[in-house]
Amino acid sequence: MIIAAAQFTAWPCDVEANAARMAAFVTEAGERGAALVVFAELAVTGYELDAIVAGGDRLLLDPDDPRLAPVRDACRAAGVAAVVNAPGRAAGGQGPTISSFVYGPDGALLTRYDKVHVTDTEIAAGFVPGTGEGRFTLDGVGFGHVICYDAHFPEHAARAADDGCAALVASSLYGRGGGAQERMQIFPALAKDNGLHVLLANHCGPSGPYDACGLSAVWAPDGSVLAEGPDAGEGLVTAELSLS
Repeated sequence: MIIAAAQFTAWPCDVEANAARMAAFVTEAGERGAALVVFAELAVTGYELDAIVAGGDRLLLDPDDPRLAPVRDACRAAGVAAVVNAPGRAAGGQGPTISSFVYGPDGALLTRYDKVHVTDTEIAAGFVPGTGEGRFTLDGVGFGHVICYDAHFPEHAARAADDGCAALVASSLYGRGGGAQERMQIFPALAKDNGLHVLLANHCGPSGPYDACGLSAVWAPDGSVLAEGPDAGEGLVTAELSLS
């Protein structure tokens, strides 16, 4: 199985424009033989926390939001699954969530995962934590799921491995400098310590207050790098999983 991480610079709070770009990445992933493409944290809007909250319902999305129809349509046309990260609505109207909608190759929702470990900055802006594990299965392969800061809690990866997952995908935002160093410390260790393939989808360029470092990548279960994107510039990073 080939999986892909897409990195690009999101247009701030322009859902339609970002969805169109994501649809193009899904199409490209299919052309390159990928079964799954994963997008960065809040790729649908950019990491624009205050603007998202100030926008009220306008910038909060559900999995069936018509503005995401181009992505769902691209999944169906290409036969590719996609992990699409966006501001979501919490149950009971408690506040916005940072959510991944996982669409299958038929465009239907496989699962939704809301970020569990929201940061202090996200809490201050008004975001609320989710619950659950975000598991999904694709072509018989089990996947675990984390969103950015979740990856700093290794029990997520350990539970995914215990549940029989072969891979862990991370929709994230890491900036230059300290963020880039964290990325190199955390993700190879999650792979090696748990015997998992690990995929990181990161932003590149400006997103909210950050200058994202790119370097989206896939690591093998021994912690070695299977594929890595550039530190600047948009593109699709693909790697083939060894599942034998």
